[in-house]
Amino acid sequence: MSVRLRLTLLYGLLFFMAGALLLFVMSVLMANILGNVKVIGLGITDAEAAELQHQFVEQTMKQLVGRSLMALAGVGVITLVLGWFVADRALSPLQRVTTTARRLSESTLHERIALEGPDDEIKELADTFDAMLERLGQAFDSQRRFVANASHELRTPLAINRTLLEVALGDPEASDDLCTVGRTLLATNARHERLIEGLLLLARSERELTTRNPVDLAEVAATVLEHSARREHDNDVAVHRELTSGTALGDPVLLEHLVSNLVENAIKHNDADGGELWVRTGMLDGYATIQVENTGAVVPAYEVERLFEPFRRLNADRVESAKGAGLGLSIVRSVVLAHRGAVYAVPRPGGGLIVTVRLQPG
Repeated sequence: MSVRLRLTLLYGLLFFMAGALLLFVMSVLMANILGNVKVIGLGITDAEAAELQHQFVEQTMKQLVGRSLMALAGVGVITLVLGWFVADRALSPLQRVTTTARRLSESTLHERIALEGPDDEIKELADTFDAMLERLGQAFDSQRRFVANASHELRTPLAINRTLLEVALGDPEASDDLCTVGRTLLATNARHERLIEGLLLLARSERELTTRNPVDLAEVAATVLEHSARREHDNDVAVHRELTSGTALGDPVLLEHLVSNLVENAIKHNDADGGELWVRTGMLDGYATIQVENTGAVVPAYEVERLFEPFRRLNADRVESAKGAGLGLSIVRSVVLAHRGAVYAVPRPGGGLIVTVRLQPG
């Protein structure tokens, strides 16, 4: 039972109890008053007068109680209806708190309830909730600044290392052993650079959006697939395009990173030979939707949700891998939440994954 229904029933019960008590007191007083009425008539004995008085009191009390009960029932029904609306009005501030809490995410912690009205218990609850949101917002901002600053500080020495290694490898007098070590270090340095870029993108995507423009997901997916086709990949994947127009409202750069991460993740975690990839865009149930489906290893259903956590990969945690650092899907989820959308993934029958992203239409 909802609180609104419980309050309505409580109001009705209190009314019926008060009405029954009032009816009992009124009946006692009315019976006492009628008992003092004397029947006077010519040729009537005292016994006959007493009998007439008794019949009069009895019939009057029956009619009084019966009609009073009918009136109590009618007014009680009206009281229940009014109690339903009064309870709704009394609980409307709590409904506002609940609606705000459901709408909030890491990217919308700037919103406040800002409840106006008398300083009662409900306003105190709303003010306490606003204060908690303020503390949470400051904590998330501090965390994002730390990640962004740390990533920026790490990019400079990595860039210097890459330059020194490229200069050393470009020396014609460099020995074979030195070239081998240099290429290994250069590959390791490139992997660390990709990790730092991923952290920067993750920190940026968790901020509130400053740009909201209509973006056609079909055009974004086509651009990403063209860029991906120019790059070399470790495995040969057949790409199937099913692109229809689907306009979303958001940041074009972040949405391009979202699609790029989905495509790159599907290529890296695909079959080594004969892998396939499907990219679909369009409007679904009123939402701008992009879906990326790929073949690959069998993904247990209980592992799917963990893949959206940072530094997570299937059957591995924070393990050095040429397939990346495990930030791809976490960046996707962060960008989707910043756009107030939804992302979910399901295992593909036969192996692989199907990831679907729904965004607000533009």
